[in-house]
Amino acid sequence: MKKKTLKLVFMMLFMITMSVEAETISYPDSAYSGVSTYMNPIIQSDFPDITLFKDGNDFYACGSSFHFTPYCAIYHSTDLVHWEVISRAVQPTWSGLVSDAPGNGLWEGAITKFYGSYWLYFSNTASGGQYFSKANSLYGPWSTPVKVKTTATTGPIGYDNSIFVDDDGTPYMLIKNGKFTNKIQQVGHDGHLTGDAINLEWINRNGKYSWAEGPVMCKRDGWYYYLIAGNVAGGQWALRTKDLHADSTQWQELGKFFADVTDRSLYLGSPNHASQPFELADGTWWCLSHCYEKSPANDWSGKGRQCMLHQVTWDENGKPTASAAASSALLAPRLQNSRIHTCLPSSDAFSQSKLNLCWYFLNAEASKHYSLTSRKGWLRLNPDSGSAHLLQKDAAHYSTVMTHLDVNAKSDGEEAGLYITNGNESSTVALVSCFHHGKKIAFRFGSTVLMVNNIIGNDLWLKLIRKEHQIEGLYSKDNSSWISLGSVDVTSLDLTQSNYNSWVGNSNGLYAKHVTADFDSYCFKDGFTEQPAISYLNAFGVATKTNTFGKTVGNTTNKGGWFMLGGLDLGAANAPATAIEVSASATEKCSLEIWIDDIGRKGHKIATVKIPSGKVNGLTKIKSAMTATYGQHDVYIKYNCPSGTADIYSVKFGRKSTVSAISKK
Repeated sequence: MKKKTLKLVFMMLFMITMSVEAETISYPDSAYSGVSTYMNPIIQSDFPDITLFKDGNDFYACGSSFHFTPYCAIYHSTDLVHWEVISRAVQPTWSGLVSDAPGNGLWEGAITKFYGSYWLYFSNTASGGQYFSKANSLYGPWSTPVKVKTTATTGPIGYDNSIFVDDDGTPYMLIKNGKFTNKIQQVGHDGHLTGDAINLEWINRNGKYSWAEGPVMCKRDGWYYYLIAGNVAGGQWALRTKDLHADSTQWQELGKFFADVTDRSLYLGSPNHASQPFELADGTWWCLSHCYEKSPANDWSGKGRQCMLHQVTWDENGKPTASAAASSALLAPRLQNSRIHTCLPSSDAFSQSKLNLCWYFLNAEASKHYSLTSRKGWLRLNPDSGSAHLLQKDAAHYSTVMTHLDVNAKSDGEEAGLYITNGNESSTVALVSCFHHGKKIAFRFGSTVLMVNNIIGNDLWLKLIRKEHQIEGLYSKDNSSWISLGSVDVTSLDLTQSNYNSWVGNSNGLYAKHVTADFDSYCFKDGFTEQPAISYLNAFGVATKTNTFGKTVGNTTNKGGWFMLGGLDLGAANAPATAIEVSASATEKCSLEIWIDDIGRKGHKIATVKIPSGKVNGLTKIKSAMTATYGQHDVYIKYNCPSGTADIYSVKFGRKSTVSAISKK
């Protein structure tokens, strides 16, 4: 196929209604050899009530932070697929916070720009009113929050409100309070509400749209499109009007916004709380949503409401439809690659004087009990009395969480180490160095406690290996030889839990109780620990298979299929990855190309692994040298199999000391 024709085909495919099942789409050959696709969810951790703001060629998103502080994390992307936190707008020192008890805190941060400034609007708990902060840059600093002033017709503002800026630059707040109140009201130059509110209470007078919450609005062809969610996980609907007014006869009810899910292999069932849709330069429209991962047989609701990306199409009558979730790869927006790894917990060497923006605390008090300066290159947790922690959103079905710590536990109850917890710390996994009638290393979940005498000392390594709902706890004196304490089944942590906890998702990170502890590293998805191939987060032209030796990922095409292992940590600059080991089988001789960050374009090929034929019912471990690479990367495995098939079971990296390597970016 000629290049010009191929380009035309690809452009046409982008205009295909994404409500069609991904499996029925005819993809161009370039999808097999390069990365032009994505898979939902794009953020595999809790990121609910999402708002989306486009500023030039950049995108920014914010959602409900609840009691996790610093509050209102702002995410940035250039491609709508890869995201990173660039700012936390509200600090734990803010005196206006109503409550940071679990489930309270700050709800639905809405980012926008009007009258020459950036603005962030949010709710101060469900009943604490609406507030705003201002900034000259989305990177901050942000002003001290101010409570929004209302007018006589506003009424209670409620929560999960958003801001819409009209074509002429006029901003409006979309107000939601309780089950029946929906209103639109202009925002003045001072950020406060002005004029009379447009009363839309007729929208949900009889509860037709459940709660009709989280309203957002966009404009297309002179029409205002008003989108509402049913509740935290149920339904999304669209209405439209030519002019903003309260007359119900001038509004058209367009029905459901999201296409029905037809892919029954999915756990991702019912996206809602859609962000404001935006049009890109190529004419395509896109939005974000949140969605629980849950099926009757396998509940992952403990991960919270994960972030989804959808293409929005418009029929000949102007009705919008957002694509349903699918288990296969979808064509991505034609945008500049953000060149950051998949949004998972970030590794940290604690080498900076300020805390990395990926971290948070469960409440404001906890934010007082850490230091990055007491011991250079180390994080110190100093709980005084009680406990201290430093956390990130938990993510991924397969992961390796690891730390190196120094703690001298000398009295019963003193402990420090790795921690996974739900929102109110009622269900936790802990792997700790502790004192319990002597120095111990303990691994516990619920009533299960696995414990051994600590013969290593104060300075040791701890590691948690997650394989779906099973987590193994290990320890080491040198990050080389590891000893297992056993495994625990954490299904009860991962599934739906009571009340607010299913709103916020689980967290993982570092923890100390009744004793000062120092940590010099935190690693998520350690590339030097065997990574199962089935843990891929994006793929094209491959499929999971079940073999006699376990689950593998095999190519289904001779066109150059590939899969991606997201966010692998390949070490530090002084000890990068310099070798790769692949466990695989093949019917014919073939090779694998190992890329980081992308395939072709702006990615780097770091190795070629040749797989011999003949191990159809067994595995061969193939070791190969590679370009020295360090930092956290998306690692792409590309098949070069002109005939036959190759099945990959696992990937593992090795290292030796060097200073010349490909860096994080």
